This record gives sequence, structure tokens and C-alpha cells, in this order.
Amino acid sequence: MFFALLYYILGVVLYIVALPLLFVLAFKYKYKESIPARFFLFKNPRFHSINKIWFHVCSLGEARALKPILKELDEEVVITTITHTGQEEAKKYDAEVRYLPYEIFLPFWMKKQKLLVVLEAEFWYLLFVIAFNKGAKIILLNARISDKSVKSYLQFAWFYKKMLSRVEIIYAQSEIDKNRFLALGAKNIEVIGNIKLAGEIVKTKEYAKPECEVIVAGSTHLTEEQSVLEAFVEYKHINDAKLIIVPRHPERFESVYTLMQEFAKKHNLTLERFSQTQEIGSDLVLVDAMGELNNIYAISDIAILGGAFKADVGGHNPLEPASFGCKIITGKHFFHQKELFKYVHHVQYVESYEILQALENAKELPPSMVEEKIDLEKVIDFMQNYTKI
Repeated sequence: MFFALLYYILGVVLYIVALPLLFVLAFKYKYKESIPARFFLFKNPRFHSINKIWFHVCSLGEARALKPILKELDEEVVITTITHTGQEEAKKYDAEVRYLPYEIFLPFWMKKQKLLVVLEAEFWYLLFVIAFNKGAKIILLNARISDKSVKSYLQFAWFYKKMLSRVEIIYAQSEIDKNRFLALGAKNIEVIGNIKLAGEIVKTKEYAKPECEVIVAGSTHLTEEQSVLEAFVEYKHINDAKLIIVPRHPERFESVYTLMQEFAKKHNLTLERFSQTQEIGSDLVLVDAMGELNNIYAISDIAILGGAFKADVGGHNPLEPASFGCKIITGKHFFHQKELFKYVHHVQYVESYEILQALENAKELPPSMVEEKIDLEKVIDFMQNYTKI
């Protein structure tokens, strides 16, 4: 308990120091809901429910991965998230949904739940300590430790051993992850694969596919659109094709559109915003609407998957474009999605300056495909058995 008290005091100090920055960030579109909720408890009350199964996820991908579990789980649940996109996705479920408060608020905010299920790498010390002390069993689901972060985890192995000692069972994504958790002193680890393989990937709307080749740059980040546009204008000189760009974050829609306007003007290309036309009629199309990416993958021939051409993002889920038969091109920095890419075949991994060549090579390659599924029955049985104790 002495260590937990020391950790709490340090958390208070860091909170006070960070207050000016938090006030500034709270006015940014990306954080205007999450920061007030997490760091000031604004419109973020305690759960009404107690003794339920509590799922904690970070963002959109993890929240979406809950769907096949919640579909089969015959129990009431509550959900916390970190990001705004995760929050919006979680609200689609029949559950109470909140933002997870900053750790110093948890002793006063948290109510007793039967089970805490934490997805992927959401390791918050006081979350584990307080939930455990209130009687919750803790499960790590889809647990991973990335190549990029493993060194820092091992440097603080003593700290993670304290945290993980309160965990009932860890369902790891891979044998590599299992060994990394063992090195941190964790016990009771099972490898079940990535639960995102269990999700049903569907389109929600039907759009007409243009008669020419359709290329989509999906979940793109800053600088990636520039590289894709440069490759596309060269590719289009001798190929009849259209390019659709779907930025990962909605707050970047306007800046990406400005960039696309510059390319359209310079290279005499037509340009449209999908929110205005609801079709793919121009050479360049910006999808400036949420929830459309799968619908766009469904009418695309080639998917340039963003988030992996930069060293600081870690890639995005390849199962979605692969499920619709797109030929996938992505970068080499996909460390957060490494386990998922193991199950997807016929993918080109290139640097940003190699995108043009990859587009040309795609003519000779078969569509990407997913060859494996996952069985969540043992996980669901484990959860339901614990709630009956």
C-alpha cells in the first residue's frame, strides 16, 4: 500500500504540473470531449451499475473488437474508453459507457464490479490496484507488448510485476507476447490469437463502383497523403484510376482537402468531397465522413493502408481491406498490428517513396486475403463462470 500511496502522490503532482497543457488541449477538436471527461470529470459520472462485467478499451479498434464477445456474452456490461472514437463506437452497444478518468480520480469514481476485462496494452497501475481491492477479478484480453515498447517494459519489470500480480489470467495475442509477459513476472497466460479475427466485417451502405480502377488510401496520417498523391499523379499518367483518401482523424479533413486541392489544380484533376456527393465521380475524392471506410473498401481494387509509413503510429487493421478483396499496400512500421498481418496474405510492405512501384506491381498480384479465424468460446465461458461465483 505504501507504493500505491507514493504512486498516487506522484500522479497528483504530475496532474498539477500538466494543468496548463490540459486546458490548452481541451480546446482542440480531437480532445474537446475526452480531456474534460477524463481529467476534470466533466459529464463523466460514476457508473450507475455495480457487480457487472467492466470492459476497458482504448480507442476505435478495441471497442469494435468487443462486438463478437458482447454478442455471445449473456451478461450486463459497462465500458470505459480513452479516446473519442472509442467512445462513439462503444455507445453502439447496450451498455453504460464512460471515459476512464485519470488515475488520481479512480479511488472516488470507481464502483465495485465483478470482473474487469482490459484490452491490449491498457496497463494503468491504480486501475488494477483499486479494481482488485474492490473485489473485481482482472483479465487481460488480446494482451500484447509491441516490439517498439518491450525494452522499456523490461527496464521497469519490477513495476509491471507488481501490477500483473493482481491479474487472474492473461489471454495473449501470440507466443512472443506470452514470453514477454513471462519476463515481466506474469502468471497464468494463454495464447488465443488476436480477437479482432473474430469480428464480422461488413459494409453498411452500397455504393456504385466506378468502371475504372479504384485506389483507396485508408486511415492516413500526416505526411502520408502527400506521398500517396505524389505516387498517384504519376500512376494516373498511364492508368485509368481514381484515388479516394480517408484520413484517420476527422480533425484533419480540412487540411487534407486543401492538400488535395493543390494537387488537383497543379495536375488538372477533378476533386470532390464525399460528404457532398455520396459517390466516386472525380479523379480525387476526400471521404470526410465517419463510418464509411468499409463501404469504400468494398468498391476498391487497391488499398493503401495508412499508419505504417511513419515510425510513430504502428499501422492499422489489415483485416478490413483484405476481407473485401483489396490488394493491400502498406508501410513497414506496422508494429501494433504485427499479429494481424500474420494472417493476411499478399501484402506489399514498402517505404513511402516506393508506393508508385507498388501500385504498378499490384497488377500482377492476387487480392489480399485472410486465412484464419479465432474461437472465443473459452474466453466467454471463463467470464460467465466468474460472474456466477
